Amino acid sequence: MLICCLISMNGSDQTRMMSMRLMTSGPLSFSEHELYLQWIIFRKPQSCTNVANAEFNMFDRKPQSCTRRLLLFLHRTSVLPAVVILLLLCFTVCSAPSETKMGNTCKNVWNISYQHARAQSRTLSSTSGKMDPRNKGECLERENNVSACECGFALLDSCFFSDKKMLEIEKGAKELNTPIIRANRELVASVNGGLHNPSPLVFNAAWSDLHLQHMTTSRFSYPSPSDVQRPENDEDIAFMSIPELGELIKTKQVTSVELTGIFLKRLKRYGPVLESVITLTKELAYQQAKVADQLLAKGEYLGALHGIPYGLKDIISVPQYKTTWGSKTYINQTLDIEAWVYKRLRSAGAVLVAKLVTGSLAYDDIWFGGRTRNPWNIHEFSTGSSAGPAACTSAGLVPFAIGSETAGSITYPASRCGVTAIRPSFGSVGRTGVMSISESLDKLGPFCRDAADCAIILDAIRGKDPNDPSSRDIPLSDPFLVDVKMLTVGYLKDADMEVVDVLLTKGVKMIPFELNYTVESAQGILNFTMDVDMLSHFDEWQRSNKDDEYEAHDQWPLELQRARVISAVDYIQAQRARWKLIQEVKESFKVDALIGNATDWEKVCVGNLVGMPVVVVPTGFKKISSSPLNDTPRRTTITTGIYAPPDHDHIALALAIAYQSVTDHHKRRPPIDHLGPNDVVPSPPSPPIPARQLRAY
Repeated sequence: MLICCLISMNGSDQTRMMSMRLMTSGPLSFSEHELYLQWIIFRKPQSCTNVANAEFNMFDRKPQSCTRRLLLFLHRTSVLPAVVILLLLCFTVCSAPSETKMGNTCKNVWNISYQHARAQSRTLSSTSGKMDPRNKGECLERENNVSACECGFALLDSCFFSDKKMLEIEKGAKELNTPIIRANRELVASVNGGLHNPSPLVFNAAWSDLHLQHMTTSRFSYPSPSDVQRPENDEDIAFMSIPELGELIKTKQVTSVELTGIFLKRLKRYGPVLESVITLTKELAYQQAKVADQLLAKGEYLGALHGIPYGLKDIISVPQYKTTWGSKTYINQTLDIEAWVYKRLRSAGAVLVAKLVTGSLAYDDIWFGGRTRNPWNIHEFSTGSSAGPAACTSAGLVPFAIGSETAGSITYPASRCGVTAIRPSFGSVGRTGVMSISESLDKLGPFCRDAADCAIILDAIRGKDPNDPSSRDIPLSDPFLVDVKMLTVGYLKDADMEVVDVLLTKGVKMIPFELNYTVESAQGILNFTMDVDMLSHFDEWQRSNKDDEYEAHDQWPLELQRARVISAVDYIQAQRARWKLIQEVKESFKVDALIGNATDWEKVCVGNLVGMPVVVVPTGFKKISSSPLNDTPRRTTITTGIYAPPDHDHIALALAIAYQSVTDHHKRRPPIDHLGPNDVVPSPPSPPIPARQLRAY
């Protein structure tokens, strides 16, 4: 053990992990467990292997979990050997991030060791000098009354409180004993993933614009293209805009049933190549398409989406069809709930043709059937949990699709796949019937051919959802009527200057700009918020060991394990820091809109915490190789983010529409059929599809 400790003091992170595994090959003591978790938090958890993360889980998941092993050890051992304590102190010296934390942790090790030794002495005296875990009585009582709070305080607070204060807190924690919590467990547990029992703690992203408060909500006036003729081939039809497809249906050049067949055929052909489709809703699609054609035959036209096919990310529930959340744990789940967004689209006459891939439990692009690919470069992946909607829209498998974002799942896949998308203001679109990660961060938004299509879809799905307390009737102005010449737009340091030049030609006033705020870690606030909220929604999933089946163990399982030790105080403090960030961004936002890198992580964090909308716009393409020998039509897409204040989505949309009116990047088609000499299309997997253990981006 001494050798292992010395190795851990001087070796790499992986070597430290191996030495810790050797040191803890026997039952873990409380102090060993505390030190390991100290190391996990203050060092880089990414260096830990999946097996180690699972094996050193502090929560009572299995009979041989650390907590159970700790109990057995404490009952079998009367005192911690001095040599073990010495080794623990050595390990503390090597792993502590600072001398202060090292000293405090060392003191805590000694205190815990002393307290356990004294407790064991009392236990041995009361049981005639012998304690066996197989005995009933006090052993059973102690096992049933282990306080998770005690572990959490010893872990998190040892560096912040004096010894006297620690003992006071520990005493208070013991009074709030776990039998009370367990007895009321059903009162606080919620259905996994659902927003069906939303929290009354409602986040409002509005900046209290008095002008907006007195505006009435009205629908947009869409442009109506004239002289639209049906193309000769279905490929060209697949890449037409929503107004163009609507004109074909309205003028009866194509029926909704025929259009539905075209897109179902493309979904069957390319879905397996891109690994982007979970369920084809063929029967429902033809049923809805027939209704659309019958209404039109009677002279009833429902509007721009009448008879238009589309897809939904598979966290959005539709009765009679599986809603898998992309996870093999829920692969056969059917929810008898009509999602609010699905109701809105159905009432507008749209036709659902497919449930599209979501990353497992809305995390990245890995799902139970594989990993979704980028149509512009099939050897890349789509990134982000809305990978299916982005890839399918880019490849012309659907005219538009609905995705979601908590922290980048619209912006990242839209950028990677080269499509136009909007992450709307928080609260714009109701989320009833949608798997929830964080009730103050989750948003739904469309992936489309262009910004005009995004405006049409947003107009159809926005509005107050009576079952989602965070949703609002936001009185947006009509983006098609915004005079961009009256706007002042700030461009950030990472802005694409080609976009700046184009907007200048459209009469927009462009000025260099920097968004100023003093809150240091937007990412930290977002992680605290997202992880704790996600854990509250998937508490039972983790407690019942279903997270062992998760497609990538270093994603949600690891994050939720860490979230267990975030205290309520720390969570609330993070929300207070979030409010400060919102106020500072509001004060700094002295322009009508901003443009900058759409995938910059700091902007993704700040934008989602503040609730501001962003439109992702394709602005160019790069070759993936400079070598003529490796010439290929595959490309890396370039995009720009157009950001607006909360509830000013129309500003971002108007600027995107203006930019796309004089550029054609959004009209380019990915090279799915026209591959270069060195390109190989991956073969579609045969069922059953094995889950891939791939790391997230």
